[in-house]
Amino acid sequence: MSDAAYDRLRDAIVRGELAPGEKIKDSDLAEMLGLSRTPVREALTRLVESGLIEAKPGVYTRVSTLNQDDIAANLAVLKALDSLAMESAVPRLTDRDLHVMRQANKNFAAAVKKQDVSKALAADDAFHSVIIDAAGNPVIKRIIEQLHPQLHRILYRKFSGLLGGEETINHHNQLILVCEQGDAEAAATMSGEHWSHLSDLIRGLFASNELSG
Repeated sequence: MSDAAYDRLRDAIVRGELAPGEKIKDSDLAEMLGLSRTPVREALTRLVESGLIEAKPGVYTRVSTLNQDDIAANLAVLKALDSLAMESAVPRLTDRDLHVMRQANKNFAAAVKKQDVSKALAADDAFHSVIIDAAGNPVIKRIIEQLHPQLHRILYRKFSGLLGGEETINHHNQLILVCEQGDAEAAATMSGEHWSHLSDLIRGLFASNELSG
């Protein structure tokens, strides 16, 4: 039950249904989710660890705001882990893996065309999950899963300007090509450049106060 509570609260925060800075109570959340307070409290503990919730015992529990320094640190770690995953995964990729990546990018492109952010992010996650799973490193997978929701909060709000265009679709296609060629170094470099570009775009959003709150 705590997993279900975590998933539902995480998604509510990512989508902005629970707004940055909003104070929350476990009793209210339990009623909203139709659960007892125990799994909700366990979920809140995990959300604190992932940076989506901030709590000061006896004072407040609230949805964390979007902090530029925290996001920058998050992105730096994701970039490093993604490059490491590429280096490990590419030599292990099968024809089936490449097929799944191609299909995920088709699904991504279709969702972008419809501007369906939820489906687009799910397709993007499915694309990169092939690499993460093939890397065979549970530590990388666990940390990436913990950090992704913070990034998704931003992508959900500013999808069109960050991922929702031909540039990302083309990046996926080029990445599939170098993976098919078995060039792990090129794949890691390409992935790192993409993360750097995304970081620059997000930094610009903070500078223009488009991510306040």
